[in-house]
Amino acid sequence: MDKLFKHIHPNRIEELAAGDTEFYLEIIDIFLIQIPDFTHKMKAAMQEENWQVLAREAHTAKSSALTFGMEETGALLKEIQLLAENNELATLPALVNKAIENLEAAVPELQELKNSL
Repeated sequence: MDKLFKHIHPNRIEELAAGDTEFYLEIIDIFLIQIPDFTHKMKAAMQEENWQVLAREAHTAKSSALTFGMEETGALLKEIQLLAENNELATLPALVNKAIENLEAAVPELQELKNSL
């Protein structure tokens, strides 16, 4: 895949798929399902001020984001996780909004990647 995307960098997942298109498509589909779930749960956790849930969701989303080479988003999610775990809340809303924005921006790129396979 030679296409350059702004938010995803599929090199890592291409290596994991090792030419197995069915596996590649399945991983893309899983992340496409996860993104709205992650964003919904993070928004709800922020509203409910449930920092434990926010930390857990950020941790889970980080792993998926990194699978698709979303290094900046992965770093953001790790920071959200650590801040939430330590009850350091001042910058959380802005960081969560940015992470959600990045995850949602990946959706059309993932669709394009999927359609190119």
